[in-house]
Amino acid sequence: MHINLVAESFVTRFKEAIGKLSQRNEARLLLAVSGGPDSLALMLLANAAMPDRIAAATVDHGLRPEAAAEADYVATLCAERAIPHRILRPELPINGNIQSEARRARYALLEQAADEADCSLIATAHHADDQLETLLMRLARGSGVDGMSGVRPRNGRIIRPLLEFSKSELEEICKSAGIQPVVDPSNDDAEFERVAIRQWLAHTQHPFNIVRVTRTATAMQDAGAALLWITDQLASTRIKKIDDEIQCTATDLPHELQRRLVLTSLAMLDPDLNPRGDTVERLVGDLRGGKTTTVGDILCKGGDVWRFSPAPPRRIV
Repeated sequence: MHINLVAESFVTRFKEAIGKLSQRNEARLLLAVSGGPDSLALMLLANAAMPDRIAAATVDHGLRPEAAAEADYVATLCAERAIPHRILRPELPINGNIQSEARRARYALLEQAADEADCSLIATAHHADDQLETLLMRLARGSGVDGMSGVRPRNGRIIRPLLEFSKSELEEICKSAGIQPVVDPSNDDAEFERVAIRQWLAHTQHPFNIVRVTRTATAMQDAGAALLWITDQLASTRIKKIDDEIQCTATDLPHELQRRLVLTSLAMLDPDLNPRGDTVERLVGDLRGGKTTTVGDILCKGGDVWRFSPAPPRRIV
């Protein structure tokens, strides 16, 4: 039996975050716990705030030999606190783009585990420092409003209640509880973009303040939500489907709304099509110039009314 050593001020902040992110106060929560300081702090905070409504899961992707022992370590910590815990492993090896495929497999496993544990929400340990790193990464890529919204507090059933906690606060929580987090060597590999940003921040006298960065991310999320609302309103009158053709009237609108209506039009013909930002920018330019081009399997014609239709089959020479 472990005495709860988490400071009450931290627990109060966590409860407030859960209250904002949960539509039902009685919701059960699956915690994604890897064994690092962030996710262990998440476990400790949730156990202090809502001990009867949590379960935990650790994903072992099979990419590092140490991962199995780390998962067992988390299982032991959870058992000591009577927190139901499962170790999740993908059925197939992770191949291709390791980071993206591992992320896809991780969330698929967590979704399944949440269903089996009767948990309506899944909590991950993204925190304020992660938010700063994400915004800088997106800024370097030239992202727009949606990209600069950063890590969202909630996405479907995924919630991130630690976005207003700093990394140092989460480390303090683990230290106060006498828990030694595991160390993932990939967190020090500067070949990864996020790690390079993290190391730059650690060794630079930068002006970024985590509280202000969180405020900026929230403002961009609000702006994105407003643009989405406006786009939905415009789509009801500006986009028409006639047989297999989508017609969009947008030449008199600001560029950002044109871009969003184009994406809406493309999605109506191919929901799985996810063109990159530069592709969409070129497409909007072509449509405004009255040109005809193809994106994926969709033929796009410019003019006073922009028209989108399935492209004819390519000739086999």
